[in-house]
Amino acid sequence: MRKGLIGGMAAVVLSASGAGAGDFYRNPPPLGVCGPAPCGPPPCGPAPCGPPPRPVGPCGPAPCGPPSYVPEPAPNWYGWNWSGPYLGANLGYQWGSLSNSGAKPSGVAGGFQGGYNWQFGQIVTGGEADIQLSDANDVFANYKFSNPWFGTMRGRGGLAFNNMLFYGTLGLAFGRGHVDLGGMSENNLHVGWTTGVGLEVGVTYNWSVKAEYLFIDFGSANYALTQTNNGLTSNVVRFGANYHF
Repeated sequence: MRKGLIGGMAAVVLSASGAGAGDFYRNPPPLGVCGPAPCGPPPCGPAPCGPPPRPVGPCGPAPCGPPSYVPEPAPNWYGWNWSGPYLGANLGYQWGSLSNSGAKPSGVAGGFQGGYNWQFGQIVTGGEADIQLSDANDVFANYKFSNPWFGTMRGRGGLAFNNMLFYGTLGLAFGRGHVDLGGMSENNLHVGWTTGVGLEVGVTYNWSVKAEYLFIDFGSANYALTQTNNGLTSNVVRFGANYHF
């Protein structure tokens, strides 16, 4: 009886005001129900009246606050690039022999190198030049022979396996021969050729380290003090580092 009376009174109120049942859905719905946002300051600050922005969740906009932090991925080392110019330094050991003599000059050698590489897939080609100081020397009979400096200009070519480069090298070699005898000295320039092999490994984006072996035939030169034609051959093992630009 009471429910019928309340329902009748509600119908009279609706018909008097001209509002239909659909008007109830134009009012703000309760919290937690999808629908238009109410006017007024929400918890994160003021917002204009009207429908909320396009929801990103099942029932409304994203929660207040900054987005969660997503760390950047670690750098990818695959595909180390050998192309471009480089400069570096090296240190090693030199030993060899002097023809028409029993002298076997040997000693520590070190210096600087520079070059340029081109890479085509796994194939790496380029050129390199170096200059070395050496204390390679030996005494034979009544004279001392030394090779105070030498240099090379070579082509390089090899295969790259990511940051590892195996290469061979071939080119021109030149160096100073020096003879000391009885308080007198004589110098000659030797010009010849060199060949060798090496391994170079990239350790950062710009730096690499290398190990290299060279056989050097400096050719012969005529020395007045030894009264003969002396030819110098040397073996060089050296380790170095390069900076790639």
